[in-house]
Amino acid sequence: MAQKIWLITGISRGLGHALAQAVLDRGDLVIGTTRNGEPPAGLGCESLTVLPLEMADERQIARQVEVAFGRHGRLDVIVNNAGYGLLGSVESASEDEVKQVFTVNFFGPLALIKAALPFLRAQNSGHIVNISSVQAIASTPGAGLYAATKAALDAMSHSLAQEVAPFGIWVSLVQPGAFRTAFLSAHSARRTAHSIDDYAATSGRAVDGLLTRSGQQLGDPRRGATAIIEAVDADEPPLNLLLGSDALTRTKARLDRFDEDIRRWESLTLSTDFPG
Repeated sequence: MAQKIWLITGISRGLGHALAQAVLDRGDLVIGTTRNGEPPAGLGCESLTVLPLEMADERQIARQVEVAFGRHGRLDVIVNNAGYGLLGSVESASEDEVKQVFTVNFFGPLALIKAALPFLRAQNSGHIVNISSVQAIASTPGAGLYAATKAALDAMSHSLAQEVAPFGIWVSLVQPGAFRTAFLSAHSARRTAHSIDDYAATSGRAVDGLLTRSGQQLGDPRRGATAIIEAVDADEPPLNLLLGSDALTRTKARLDRFDEDIRRWESLTLSTDFPG
């Protein structure tokens, strides 16, 4: 198989780190990003280039995408992985907190995709992999705004996949469940500064429970990275790739509920068309 060139954002830790390691181990080239531009522990090698990138800076994103394409003359796989979680009730989040999480989790990846597409269209090939979350499909109390950023990424990606297919460009959404990474640490997850006591039994309990399970998640980042690589190598890569048994269980439950609502309210749905 021909050597691939990957651009992976957010390789400092977690799934991004595991994916960069797995890609390097199989002999591909990686251009990874960290906020300070320094190689993370264990990833320093000749096949790795590290660029500084702040996902809230659209101008820097455009510059670094150009640098990344110039490094080896092309990019085969672009992985939008960098992001963070915002935990707390929907009502408790401040306007600034909402704007920031959308800036990093949605508008940053969107800016990177828009900067990369002229190059991908010119080379008539490429694969955009957006790391989403099962929260985008089946959200839970206390994660509504983080889920909203990923749902926006999902919806955009579904349209994008159809728009770029004629140019030989694939788009895949990876929707992981809970993986045993540092995602729940202060590096990757933030609680809303304000809390409302009335939500203690819903979002408060859900977030507390989530944080107590840190380090006990079912998902293995190395196996997740292997699965992503296998999907990228497929002749027809998936548009949606769930990772983890918990992601599968939650998605099936969400689809069952959706199907139930469709069937229960079908007559009302059909009643809104013009007669005849």
